[in-house]
Amino acid sequence: MTSAVIVAAGRGTRMGPDVDKLFLEVAGAPVIAHTWRRFDACPEIGELILVVRDGMQDAFRELAAGLALKKPFRFVPGGAERQDSVWNGLVALDPAADVVAIQDGARPCTPAEVITRCLQVARTTGAAVAAQRATDTIKESDGGTRIARHLDRSRLWAVQTPQCFRVDVIRRALAAVKAAGAQVTDDTAACELIDQPVELIESRLPNPKVTAQPDVPFVELLLRA
Repeated sequence: MTSAVIVAAGRGTRMGPDVDKLFLEVAGAPVIAHTWRRFDACPEIGELILVVRDGMQDAFRELAAGLALKKPFRFVPGGAERQDSVWNGLVALDPAADVVAIQDGARPCTPAEVITRCLQVARTTGAAVAAQRATDTIKESDGGTRIARHLDRSRLWAVQTPQCFRVDVIRRALAAVKAAGAQVTDDTAACELIDQPVELIESRLPNPKVTAQPDVPFVELLLRA
């Protein structure tokens, strides 16, 4: 069985005070509604786990009532850090789940074919992630605003979500993070601690995350297209 964990417990502070970016209306629906429907429509996925902030469950239930969803879903509370929220989602998976897609709730434009390909490759190799090749010239700074060295962009990728794993792999990886007292903001980084290779799945279409106000018009354009 394949499951999806949608991480929707963040506060989105870069969007501005008193703005919940997940419930910001874009292209006729809240951001999280677009993400949720995209994964609900994925034929490979059998269930969805939404990780939400305590106190927001009723808002998500009300939203779900108007979405005509087809897949079973459950809510679990978020944790102190993103890795804790992901862990809570993994704990709530159906015992039959063997592959899981982990998705940012604020990334509503993920192409369906990228979701499918990530899941297929993860089932075979253990881990796969949506990513885009770096197209700008990339420099490393000295920790401030000066260039320290030039990086070869042909080897650089911007990692996105979904990040897909065999369930046993990501549970073992996040357990290693916890045992090391480490903190990761990206689930594939946890795989480095257990020497788990991660396959890059190129997303040729835009797959942006709503993070700040300038992101909204671009995401609106993509969703309406």
